[in-house]
Amino acid sequence: MPAPLRDSAVPKHEQLRAILLQKCTRELQPGDLLTSERNLMQDYGVSRITVREAVGQLVNEGYLVRVRGKGTFVAHRPVQSRLHLASFTEEMRALGHHPTTLVLVAEEAIAPEATARALRLPQGVLAYHVRRLRLADDDPISVDDAWFNPELVPGLISHDLTGSIYRTTADRYGRPIERAVQTVDAQAAEAGVAALLGVKKGAAVLHFDRVSFSAEVPIEHTHSWYRADRYRVQMEVGQRSQA
Repeated sequence: MPAPLRDSAVPKHEQLRAILLQKCTRELQPGDLLTSERNLMQDYGVSRITVREAVGQLVNEGYLVRVRGKGTFVAHRPVQSRLHLASFTEEMRALGHHPTTLVLVAEEAIAPEATARALRLPQGVLAYHVRRLRLADDDPISVDDAWFNPELVPGLISHDLTGSIYRTTADRYGRPIERAVQTVDAQAAEAGVAALLGVKKGAAVLHFDRVSFSAEVPIEHTHSWYRADRYRVQMEVGQRSQA
């Protein structure tokens, strides 16, 4: 049973924050409702100001989320990615998450103009189109809409596409993805993407436009939309050398 907090060198709001942090990370699950302010005041013998300070810190740190009219809930902890070349599957496993994939589209279709240019294909030519929903620990993280040069990876869409396509291109076709050029911007989720990611239409998402190369030959052009509340990008920035 909870015990009232005692006066000490550590302020009570810090003591309560530590208790609630342990509950959020070890006892409760994402989406669980946190006990009410009144109950916290009674359980730990503290003021409303102390409770709000402790809870507010955890909200600001991303451990809790307030929902107007409903209460305070344990937040879904965002996947934090280091910006480097890796498949989604490999990256999630390296971060300690369980990745799964739902294949939404696997077809041969006419490549969009921008994709044809990116893959150095003639306009109007057929290419492989693969659209997938990517999940980590059963939570939707991204929608990937990818196009592949069929001359470089013939028969690609006949393979299992629920795992790492990068591994497939390397192991089955001898074409490892060695580098990529990508841009990242913020977008408002259109209806289809929003429904797949479980967010409202117009919610902020991170959009990646990526061209991947094997031996200096473009093999993949992908648009990806990531939930901004469940995916973060971490990068190290160095100073440019000056001549």
